[in-house]
Amino acid sequence: MATSLGEMIAAGMEDLIERVETERTLRDVWHWLPDDVIEFTIGMSSETTVTVADHDAPYRPIGRFRSLLQKTDRFRFLGVDLALLEPCREEFRQRILDGMQAEIINPPNAARYILSTYPELCTDILESGNLTPLVHDDVPPYGLSFFDDRIAVNDYDPDRTGVEVLIDTDTPAAQEWAESVYTTYKAEARPLEHQQIIG
Repeated sequence: MATSLGEMIAAGMEDLIERVETERTLRDVWHWLPDDVIEFTIGMSSETTVTVADHDAPYRPIGRFRSLLQKTDRFRFLGVDLALLEPCREEFRQRILDGMQAEIINPPNAARYILSTYPELCTDILESGNLTPLVHDDVPPYGLSFFDDRIAVNDYDPDRTGVEVLIDTDTPAAQEWAESVYTTYKAEARPLEHQQIIG
């Protein structure tokens, strides 16, 4: 039976090993992430999950995103959502209709694409009153998602069709960084205009 000191050392070692494994995974995906995202990930703890796509599981980051979405009551997103939210559109629709409050800040062209490609889905969720769609002309080159108690960052490259990495964490430093970024963009965003919805 371990002493209190032994238990504390063992727990510390477990945290260290998990952090090293997280940092090793991040090392393989640095090149997909902008500098400001890399800066916030350096101080992350073992409570961080890094989900990377590979040849055998190209949709692994989407699966992780979906699992987080299914457990949240309030969701916010900043970025180009096509590669991340589009594959989860039915789950997103159902969560909105079930009462999840959501706010999305997209560039106008992404909003127009979603509205024209999925008109019935958009009508349902817009009429629910649970979604606030905003547009911004210059969103960051990554996606930023907020769940009830975690934030997530995903890469975005218009030349690739999928999401290569999703990093999610509940660390206070990461949440503070994410809130600061989101607040800045939201202050400059504008509501989705009626003419954008119909045309």
